[in-house]
Amino acid sequence: MNIEDIKRSENKVYSRPELLNDSPMHYCPGCSHGVVHKLVAEVIKEMDQENNSIGVAPVGCAVFAYKYIDIDWIEAAHGRAPAVATGAKRLNPNRLVFTYQGDGDLAAIGTAETIHAANRGENIAIIFINNAIYGMTGGQMAPTTLEGQKTATTPYGRRIDLNGYPLKISDLLARLEGTCYVTRQTVHNPASVRKAKAAIRKAFENSLNRKGTSVVEVVSTCSSGWKMTPEKANEWMVENMLPFYPLGDLKNTAE
Repeated sequence: MNIEDIKRSENKVYSRPELLNDSPMHYCPGCSHGVVHKLVAEVIKEMDQENNSIGVAPVGCAVFAYKYIDIDWIEAAHGRAPAVATGAKRLNPNRLVFTYQGDGDLAAIGTAETIHAANRGENIAIIFINNAIYGMTGGQMAPTTLEGQKTATTPYGRRIDLNGYPLKISDLLARLEGTCYVTRQTVHNPASVRKAKAAIRKAFENSLNRKGTSVVEVVSTCSSGWKMTPEKANEWMVENMLPFYPLGDLKNTAE
């Protein structure tokens, strides 16, 4: 190693997570998925679980999650990730098993699978990306879309009398006896990223220690679906989503 290499190594403050594959991500600029993928890769490596993890990928924007993080993956049918993860964990009880799902996948077509897996207390971790919209399929209203929020299918805003109330699925899951840890985080600034990483690690540790179902909701942006720049999307999320989906632990009985 020459002197220039030594200087660079001394000045390095960050490096690419080892488990992130050298594959360009398909996510839109400003999307929260890339940040959360990075955190998942870092936590698994730091826990020395790269050869002991099973991720279950969804249908939605994160359908190609298996391309980006170098661990074992299973691709589930739309909404069925918690059911698939149940089988994987029961057959491999010593493995770290987690799902990675968006709000359409988890809280719409997969509501039943999510609720019943959590109610049974399956020893899995669920990472739930809530951007209040169907991102991959064109920006339609999701169960989590806010009242008054405009989408492709609610061009004048979500109406409670017509479309019902936004679904606070994590609050519902926190009330189930099978869940041991339910938290709501975000990744829009460095402090939030650190908190989200700690939450993901706690959820993964709970899976390994078989303490029940853990849910990490990440309130996120969708610049393309919201028709905003990444900067404006972050501002809109803070001003509109966080008052309705407040951050912090909703349940923690796994200590």
